[in-house]
Amino acid sequence: MTEFRMPAEWSQHDGCLMAWPTREDLWGSVLAEVKEEYANVARAIAAFEPVTMVAPPGFGQDARALCGNGDTDGDGDSDGDGDRDGGQGGVTVIELPLDDSWFRDSAPLFVLDGDGNRAGVDFRFNAWGRKHHPFDSDDRISGLLLEHLGVDRIPSGMILEGGAITVDGEGTLITTEQCLLHPNRNPGMNRDRIEAELMSRLGVTKVVWLPYGGLLDTETDGHVDGVCAFAAPGTVVISLPSDPDHPDYARMRANRAVLEATTDARGRRLEIIEVPQTAFADIADGEIEVSYLNYYVANGGVVVPVAGVPQDEEALAVIATAYPGRKVVGVRALAIAFGGGGVHCITQQVPAVRTAG
Repeated sequence: MTEFRMPAEWSQHDGCLMAWPTREDLWGSVLAEVKEEYANVARAIAAFEPVTMVAPPGFGQDARALCGNGDTDGDGDSDGDGDRDGGQGGVTVIELPLDDSWFRDSAPLFVLDGDGNRAGVDFRFNAWGRKHHPFDSDDRISGLLLEHLGVDRIPSGMILEGGAITVDGEGTLITTEQCLLHPNRNPGMNRDRIEAELMSRLGVTKVVWLPYGGLLDTETDGHVDGVCAFAAPGTVVISLPSDPDHPDYARMRANRAVLEATTDARGRRLEIIEVPQTAFADIADGEIEVSYLNYYVANGGVVVPVAGVPQDEEALAVIATAYPGRKVVGVRALAIAFGGGGVHCITQQVPAVRTAG
């Protein structure tokens, strides 16, 4: 049997997958604003790697009109600073049946075998514990995407969203008990069975369980991509709010204690990079939190959600220390946060196929 492993997010990509937002019952009054934010995220990523935007049938032209191309003059410089951004730029729009627009969670998780061949794991999707209906098209979208891309499909009967895990590409996976052990996902699977499926499908050999996701993250039940991310083998970036009044002040310190006490699959102690900054902002007559940890690592860059507050620049600087040699770009993501996510939530990397020679 061929053995596959999910590569780390900082590995080389052939591109990025995104899905166009159209769900009026979710976005309401911010639908026009969130479309602009999705388009801005797509263009920011397209400065570094190609983006494929999947729109529901009939909405392709809407997406094309707003997304345009990350590199409008073909010189590899999307931000006009005269520097080539490592981009292979461009946003390509295709149409496939969709319910929602969170491809980190509904798109396939890509894996590579020892020869560098690519496959996609098609986990089940139930809209974060059946919180939104319908979700049957999103449950099927992985298979349709893999067929479109000509990539072999590896099925799994387990419900899993990509935002619930982070991997180092060397056998270690981090997740949260708050999410993966929630009874609205896989009530017939205990911790051991969940670990076994993760190991079987994603090629990991060690699962690190953090107790908590974000307290305010009721939409995903505490995805790890709002609180912790691998930045390199043996290195993690974590959210550690400096304000004692923050609802996750004690919870994130409990997560840090777990990381301090553990080793990765290769026996290394983890270097921990703390992001103490937090961002709250007002939108649609309410206050939301924008998670700096919910970023996308592209070829040569990191695209980070920001809120337009003074803490943004400080957080971007901390994240830059975790990814030396990559250009860190902040993109306003208030409406995306209003919908329950960030830049990481709306993207899914397609790792490059490795070739011999």
